[in-house]
Amino acid sequence: MKIYLVGGAVRDKLLGLEIKDRDYVVVGATPEDMVARGFKPVGADFPVFLHPDTKEEYALARTERKSGHGYKGFTVDSAPDVTLEDDLRRRDLTINAMAEGQDGEIIDPFGGANDLRTGVLRHVSLAFSEDPVRILRVARFAARYAQRGFKVAPDTCDLMQEIVASGEIDQLVPERVWAEMERALSEDQPHHFFQVLRDCGALKRLLPEIDALFGVPQPEKYHPEIDTGVHTIMVLQQATRLSTDPQVRFASVMHDVGKGKTPKEEWPRHVGHEERGVTMINALCKRLRVPNDYRDLAVLVARYHVSCHRAIQLRASTILKILEGVDGFRRPDRFELFLLACEADARGRKGLEETPYLQADIFRRALEAAASIDAETVVSKNAALKGAAIGDKIREKRISAIKKVV
Repeated sequence: MKIYLVGGAVRDKLLGLEIKDRDYVVVGATPEDMVARGFKPVGADFPVFLHPDTKEEYALARTERKSGHGYKGFTVDSAPDVTLEDDLRRRDLTINAMAEGQDGEIIDPFGGANDLRTGVLRHVSLAFSEDPVRILRVARFAARYAQRGFKVAPDTCDLMQEIVASGEIDQLVPERVWAEMERALSEDQPHHFFQVLRDCGALKRLLPEIDALFGVPQPEKYHPEIDTGVHTIMVLQQATRLSTDPQVRFASVMHDVGKGKTPKEEWPRHVGHEERGVTMINALCKRLRVPNDYRDLAVLVARYHVSCHRAIQLRASTILKILEGVDGFRRPDRFELFLLACEADARGRKGLEETPYLQADIFRRALEAAASIDAETVVSKNAALKGAAIGDKIREKRISAIKKVV
C-alpha cells in the first residue's frame, strides 16, 4: 500500500500558496485494508475514508467509465491494481493531476508542472469530455489564476465547445451550476468565469439571461462602451475592486439583466428594464436554487440602481421612499452592499472607472438622518394622532431630517 498527496495541495505547493486542504490517494489497498487501519468510510459513490487522527480524506486510486448522462453517470473501479497514473489520468486539468510521494518526490505524468510555469489550463485526457462539470471548473480556475496570466489552452476550449454542442452540458443539475458559480464569484477575477463560459458556448445554455446581454446596445452618451454585455463584465470588475462579498458581485452581474428582453425596436433605450430584470432574477434564482440573500440583494439592485444614480436630483421624499423600498432602516448592512453594487454599476463604464460615486454618500447621510427620528418620541409628542396618521407624522419628520443633509 502506497499513499500520495494529490491534486490541489500539490498544485498550490508548487505555486508557493498556502495549502488549505490535503487529499490523498491510496494505491494497492482495499476498503477492508483501510477499515482495518482505523480509517472511517465516508464516500457514497466511491471509496473515500477519513484518517482516524487528522480526519483528512484518503481515497482509493480509481478509474471511471462513462455509463450514463451527467456528472454522476460513471462506473467506478477502485481495485488494488489501479495505478497512480490511472487515477491521475481521470482528473480534469494537468495542474491538478500531480502527486507527491511520502519521500517528497513529485509524480507528474501529464506535464502539470510545466503548465503551471507557463500559465496554461489544459485537460489531461479525452476523459475530460465525459463530465460537464469540468467546464465550470475550468472557468472557475480561470477566474482564480487569471492574475497570474493563466489562460485556457486552445485545444481544451475546443473540447469544451464539443461538450456543449453534444448537449451533455444540459445534464448539469442546478445546484452544481450554482455551487461552481458561487465559488467563482469569490475568486480574484470572477469576470473570467463568465468570459470562459461564453467563449465555449456554455453561458448561453447555463445562464442565457447573461449571454443575451452581449450585442445589446445602450445609449453611448451614458455608456461609452455601448454593449450591455461588455458593461456587465466591467461592472463585475468594479465590484471585485470594491468588495470581496460574492453577494455584491452576483448583484452586479444581474443588475441590468432586464435589458436582454428589451424589444429591438426600442434600442438603445431600455425603458422598464428594472422591473423586467426583477422578474428574470427571481426566475433564474429559482431555477439554480440560489440562496435567498443573494436573490434579495440582486432584486433590490436591479429595481433601484437607476434611482440611486439620480440621488443628486431626487427630492427628500423620494429618497425616503427608496430607503424604505430597500429596507435600509432594518437592514443597514445590506443597504451598504446595495450601495457598493450601485457604485460598481456607475464605474463600470468606459472611461469612468475612477469617477467618485457621490450618490452613495448622499444616501448614507439621508439614512443616518432619517434613522435619528425616534418613533416613540414622535408618538409621545403627538398623542392625538392615531393609526396611519402616526406613520405619516414620522415620515414627515424623516423627510425634514433628510432635507437638512442633502
